[in-house]
Amino acid sequence: MIQYGRRIAVVIKSVDLKNYRNYNELNIEFDNNVNIIYGDNAQGKTNILESLYVCATSKSHRGGKDKDILQYNSEEAHIKVHVLKHDMNYRIDMHLKKNKAKGIAVNGIPIKKAVDLFGIMNIIFFSPEDLNIIKNGPSERRKFMDMELCQLDKIYLSNLINYNKVVIQRNKLLKELTTMNKDMLDTLDIWDMQLVNYGKEIIKTRIEFVKKINQLIKNIHYKLTGNIESIDVIYQPFTTIENFEKAVLKSRDKDIKYKCTNVGPHKDDCMFLVNNKDVKIYGSQGQKRTAALSLKLSEIELVKNIIHDTPILLLDDVLSELDSKRQNFLLDSIGDIQTIVTCTGLDEFISSRLSVNKIFKVINGSISNHFLEGRRQ
Repeated sequence: MIQYGRRIAVVIKSVDLKNYRNYNELNIEFDNNVNIIYGDNAQGKTNILESLYVCATSKSHRGGKDKDILQYNSEEAHIKVHVLKHDMNYRIDMHLKKNKAKGIAVNGIPIKKAVDLFGIMNIIFFSPEDLNIIKNGPSERRKFMDMELCQLDKIYLSNLINYNKVVIQRNKLLKELTTMNKDMLDTLDIWDMQLVNYGKEIIKTRIEFVKKINQLIKNIHYKLTGNIESIDVIYQPFTTIENFEKAVLKSRDKDIKYKCTNVGPHKDDCMFLVNNKDVKIYGSQGQKRTAALSLKLSEIELVKNIIHDTPILLLDDVLSELDSKRQNFLLDSIGDIQTIVTCTGLDEFISSRLSVNKIFKVINGSISNHFLEGRRQ
């Protein structure tokens, strides 16, 4: 049984939703420790976790646009989250609109940039899709780096936003460009310079991030595999910092031909070596999942080390995807973190392994009127 004797410094106290996905209106008050949200599939459990992530980062973990989050036939949606951090209260209000930019306010004061949400709460989102990070394409591994770095490093977030804008504008220019138009070629030179400047900073930060992950993941993976497997995470930038400018210039004819940007950190990848072999190619399904779990657990420790605080852990129906050994290892790692778990049923394992503080049942976009409270054993 996991016990909770330590006071947790950062917690989500409550969330209110209005016209958000399948919810007309919703209010949940969370416990500081373990909360379980259960119900059948397609009832809206993940939507609750998503709303918390949106308030922490201004974006959905699913990607997409704000209008996709709105309830069907609604013009706008609202999220309100109360956070307690070191005895200070924060109220995050988010006003999502169908055809306009979202409005965000912290403690009633409007903010204009997502970076201003930085530092209020750090959320680690763990879903079944994360277990496939090894076998999926490079975009999933870039997403892992970006999702965490954007919460940990305000400068990285700014560089990534600007870099993505440059790629969009550069691609737009490439679609209009002909080699005969000198003015357009001059404009391309300007975009190339910005692409290289922001791209170099992104690569530099990713190198340091992977280095820190490696310092943590080795010991976690070694324990998780019964002291028989080593692991290394290898960052694979599409081009090096030193060669970035030359690579962009060399790729220009190809970019013009295919009307898109073919060089830069938006093409980066990571490789995972287990016992010095590429686990994506040579590893079993179990080895790939274990490597993915080790990666997620090292992310939790990294956040603690960097922010010197506790993140908030959202487990989206992930326990059912793990065997009992991996479940136990994960649950043993979250004793001092506010955790919100979604699942389809209250199986005996969760009841016996976790000291559950609040249980909510979701039925077709509404929370049952009562919840079980105080299941401490």
